[in-house]
Amino acid sequence: MEANVINIKNEEVGKVKLNEKIFNQDVKEHTVWEVVRWQLASRRAGTASTKTRAEIRGSRRKILPQKGTGNARHGDKKANIFVGGGVVHGPKPRDYYYPLPKKVRKKALKGVLSMKLKDGELIIVEDFTFDTPKTKKAVEVLKNLGLENSKVLLVIPTKDENLMKSFRNLPKVKILLVEGLNTYDVLNADKVIIMKSALEKIDERLG
Repeated sequence: MEANVINIKNEEVGKVKLNEKIFNQDVKEHTVWEVVRWQLASRRAGTASTKTRAEIRGSRRKILPQKGTGNARHGDKKANIFVGGGVVHGPKPRDYYYPLPKKVRKKALKGVLSMKLKDGELIIVEDFTFDTPKTKKAVEVLKNLGLENSKVLLVIPTKDENLMKSFRNLPKVKILLVEGLNTYDVLNADKVIIMKSALEKIDERLG
C-alpha cells in the first residue's frame, strides 16, 4: 500500500509505503463514538459547584412563627425555595474520567486514519522546518497546499519549537506530536497532514 509524498510547494517528490494494519482498517461507528465520548469526558474540568442550604452564609433565624400567621411553615431563609437560598441536588466538583481499554482506542484511531486516507483527506508531506518562528511562513505553506481555509491537523515526529510557534497562531490549525495523535482531533480536521518521518513513529505506536 503506497501513498504520494509531496513537499511544501505541493510538488510530488516520491512515494512511501503505508502499513495496511493502520491505514487499511474498517471503521466501526460505535467504537469511534465510544472513544470520542471518553476523550470529551476526560477533558471536562468538573469544577461546577453549587452551595447547599448548609453552606449559605447568613442568619438561621426562623422567618415567621410556626403557627398563627396563616402562612406555610418555614425555617430560615436558606431553604431552596427562596431567592438566595441553597440549591438542591446541584453539581459538585467531580472527575468525569472513566477507563477505556487501549485496544479500543487504538482500533478507533486506526479506523479514522484509514477513513481519512480513503476520502483523500490525508496528506503525506516531506519533512520541513523553519529557521525562525514565522506565522507568515506557515500561512505560505498552507496556501501552497490549498488549505488556507480548511481545518488542518499537522502531525510532526518530534518537538520543533519554530514549527509549533509558527502554526499555533492560526485558528484553524492544530499541531500534534505522534504521541498526542488521537481520534477526536483526526475526525475534527478537514485535512490531516503527516510528516514522512512521523509515519515510522505511528507504526511503532499502532502497528
